[in-house]
Amino acid sequence: MAELTRTEEAAARSAPPTRVVTALRITGIYVAGRILTLVFLYIASALAAPGSRFGPGLGIERFITGWDGQWYWQIAFQGYPSPLPLTDTGAVAENAWAFMPIYPWVANAVGMPFGSWATGAGITSLVCGLLSCFALYRLMRNRLSRNASMWAVVFFANGPLAALFHVGYAEAMFTLFLLLALNAVLRRRFAELYVLIPLMGFTRPGILPFALMLGLYGIWRWFRRDRDPLPRAQIIHILATGALAVLVGFSWQIIAGIVTGDPGAYLSTELAWRRNWLAEPATAFIPFEAWGAALNMWFGLWQVPVILGWITFAVLLALIAWALLRERHVLAMGVELRLWSASYILYLLAVFFPQSSTLRLLLPLTPMVGALAIPRSPWWRGGILIGGVLYQWFWIYSVYALAATVYQIP
Repeated sequence: MAELTRTEEAAARSAPPTRVVTALRITGIYVAGRILTLVFLYIASALAAPGSRFGPGLGIERFITGWDGQWYWQIAFQGYPSPLPLTDTGAVAENAWAFMPIYPWVANAVGMPFGSWATGAGITSLVCGLLSCFALYRLMRNRLSRNASMWAVVFFANGPLAALFHVGYAEAMFTLFLLLALNAVLRRRFAELYVLIPLMGFTRPGILPFALMLGLYGIWRWFRRDRDPLPRAQIIHILATGALAVLVGFSWQIIAGIVTGDPGAYLSTELAWRRNWLAEPATAFIPFEAWGAALNMWFGLWQVPVILGWITFAVLLALIAWALLRERHVLAMGVELRLWSASYILYLLAVFFPQSSTLRLLLPLTPMVGALAIPRSPWWRGGILIGGVLYQWFWIYSVYALAATVYQIP
């Protein structure tokens, strides 16, 4: 075989990596991250004190079914309760209706050959995490270079919430479906959404902000139709998938009401968790009300003047709005991903009671990790990676090694 010329050698070195090479790189990043997380989990297990929820000497297997993992296990083996369980005071107690069925059912199917739901849950989360890395890379390549897209995967695989790729939580599965759905929107392959929207909606709460995002996306496309043609077929798909997302988003409330005979079963179940935090929680769901109650509670516990706390909160919201509208690295992510981020943040403000699970609830904002992958300085990426790993250890230590109070619920 003739030797390559210098020009040909240079071209070969600068050629983009093949799909196989890219897949191997992503897999290697993910495997390395999972080894590090396993080390953290084993250390947390060794450090667990007698006062911990898990206790000493149980091993990380107990972590898989810990916390919300026990609810998913219950769904897999016992289903959903009817009628709703009640407390001694007659209020609706915490129960499985707060959790969606796809993850526990899939974990159960995967675990059957092993005779262990926990094994199935661990494998399901691990596989969904790996597939999410591939989906994230593909999503990022719509906006970023190959190098920046790979760094986004690095940050995602080694971030503060990386333990969720190992335990019995539905976050990894939902993130996979979300990234695929966002990629479908960016590539305007709307037919894929008819499958992905129900999968997201019955895996974890969070499909309603996707409906809002589709609505805002449709409006944006409409006003740009002179520069970016909006065919009738795409209009129909955007409207239809948005309507499907709304239908799926409210369907779980309807299903819970029919099965239990209580039309307010789902909302009453969600409100039941707030009794862990508030002495007198609201008896009915009121959008945006939870943040006011929670912020007053937290500022009181921290002995921060209420007015100072609210000013801090307002400044934080203003900074988020500025980043989504003006920050150049966020702008580089494109309108679609910024619309999703804004829609999801608005959703959290409307329905979520901020407490120790707040960090976990931010995982659907994963697409914004691409903005962090764009370098600002020579040390930027290294600093982000080190910060993510350190926070990952802090999170694991708090919610699995200590795990003694409601302030340490993941």
